Amino acid sequence: MSKNRLQRDKQRLEGETGAFFHSWNEDRYRIALVYPNTYHQGMSNLGFLTVYQLFNQRDDCLCERFFRPDKDELAHYERTGSPLVSLESGHRLTDFDLIAFSVSFENDYLNLPLIFRLSGIPFYSAQRDASWPLVLLGGVCAFINPEPLAEIVDLVAVGEAEPIIPRLLTILQKKSADRIGSLGAVSQVPGIYVPRFYEPVYAETGEVLKFHADPAVPVKVRRQFLHDLDQSPSRSFIQTEESEFGNMALTEVSRGCSRGCRFCAAGFVYLPPRERSLENLLGQVDLGLCQRDRVGLVAAAVADYSNIHKLQQGILEKDGQISMSSLRLDTLNTEEVELLYQAGHKSVAIAPEAGSQRLRNFINKGIDEEQILASVHMLAGGGIKNLKLYFIIGFPGEQQSDIDAIIALTEGISAIWREAGRKRGQLGSLTLSINPFIPKPFTPFQWAGMEQEKSLKKKLRQLQSAISRIPNTRMNSESIRAATLQTFLSRGDRRIGKLLPALAAGENLKQLCKKSGLALDFYVTRERGVGESFPWEIIDQGVERQYLWNEYLRAQQEKTTTPCAPNCRRCGVCGEDVSCC
Repeated sequence: MSKNRLQRDKQRLEGETGAFFHSWNEDRYRIALVYPNTYHQGMSNLGFLTVYQLFNQRDDCLCERFFRPDKDELAHYERTGSPLVSLESGHRLTDFDLIAFSVSFENDYLNLPLIFRLSGIPFYSAQRDASWPLVLLGGVCAFINPEPLAEIVDLVAVGEAEPIIPRLLTILQKKSADRIGSLGAVSQVPGIYVPRFYEPVYAETGEVLKFHADPAVPVKVRRQFLHDLDQSPSRSFIQTEESEFGNMALTEVSRGCSRGCRFCAAGFVYLPPRERSLENLLGQVDLGLCQRDRVGLVAAAVADYSNIHKLQQGILEKDGQISMSSLRLDTLNTEEVELLYQAGHKSVAIAPEAGSQRLRNFINKGIDEEQILASVHMLAGGGIKNLKLYFIIGFPGEQQSDIDAIIALTEGISAIWREAGRKRGQLGSLTLSINPFIPKPFTPFQWAGMEQEKSLKKKLRQLQSAISRIPNTRMNSESIRAATLQTFLSRGDRRIGKLLPALAAGENLKQLCKKSGLALDFYVTRERGVGESFPWEIIDQGVERQYLWNEYLRAQQEKTTTPCAPNCRRCGVCGEDVSCC
């Protein structure tokens, strides 16, 4: 390593609180935990930090971190030809027994070829014999749709880490030169998917008809989840200033969401909704406040936590400040806004998602315009200076009137915001984040296609033109090209894995598909039939397919569905021993 690399890693490690530093020990089972993006982003990821803690709290394991090099670091690697090394001890990926990737975003797949190349490890699993470490895919992408990486990784952790890791390590620690035998043994662990034991069968038209599974493995792999969140904490075990949330101690409040927004993968793949007890959370808050003054509350729906006010009051009584990852418009009240203001919030984000009530019903958002405007009034009157609004365009069946409704709603919100600013003598800002709809696996919209690129660009131009005329209001949006790539990767089968190295090298997606004999529209914009099998259905999420289809039909009828409540059994995810949804 160069002196600059050593100095950078030294500074990072000295700036961390809570990291593990084991002596390198050949007798321990050695795990390389890889976040396929930069240190700054990886150290902002609560799931990554929690898995690092779960591995290292064991006496029989040693886990060290790897990250994708940033621009300056990559230039060093390319110039010197030196291998990618761990942050803790500077060991290579090939020095470890298991390489565990934690992947939260499909577009990070494009960073995998670089990491393999810098490590000197063959990219495809068929090219690796017993002399190479096993490669594990974990993170939410692993249980939304692992198939694009099925010929790259050796095994996949389907579900949450806490119930999977202990049983998996029990088998992996029995190191064997028989790679196939080891994979056969771990395939019996609940929640472990070994792709090489499953062969997809395709129709002449390209759809996945079925999977041929080896007789010794399950026909489908059932997602695992932690029933009692109090059994295992999830917080910022390592504190560092060099991350997006470096000024706060993150604490997970709950998992899953009862709301059932039909476009939201996280709302379905993390079912059933589960909460941590107030006592458990206050204990985690105490630990976090030893390092930071601000506590970041993390959940799919923080405001739905049953003891949210007691939790907030408990943090304030400890002289802590509060940051929340999400707000619900229909639960917001003046007390909540006052707590946000006391905690020093100058900016708040809310998500109407759609401008018209027709589309809000279509996606099952569960709010109306009156509630949206009432919430904006409360926030403006409560001293919040800046407001961000999240909208999605391109939902199936979207009409011009729905686009016009976004503009009209924004004009109404802007008028409220400007009036409040004039009263306090300081105008705040209003920002719209408008992004394309991406149909995700295991949601009611998995049958839908993404809207055509040309049509989406036209809508964004219209919105940009209209929003630019509203005072103190600006708009930003995700690249349509990036959204198309994300749709392609999130809905793909294992045939698209062969495209990743070329995509990572910057080749055009549309041209690459044509050259490879794959149709981009087949994966991205095509609407699926009711009976079509999906590549991701090698996983059993627990939510019944018929329930998702019924929700898709209800969306087309613009009917809403109430949030799941205790003892609800309608989607199928809750077994007889679980009464949480």
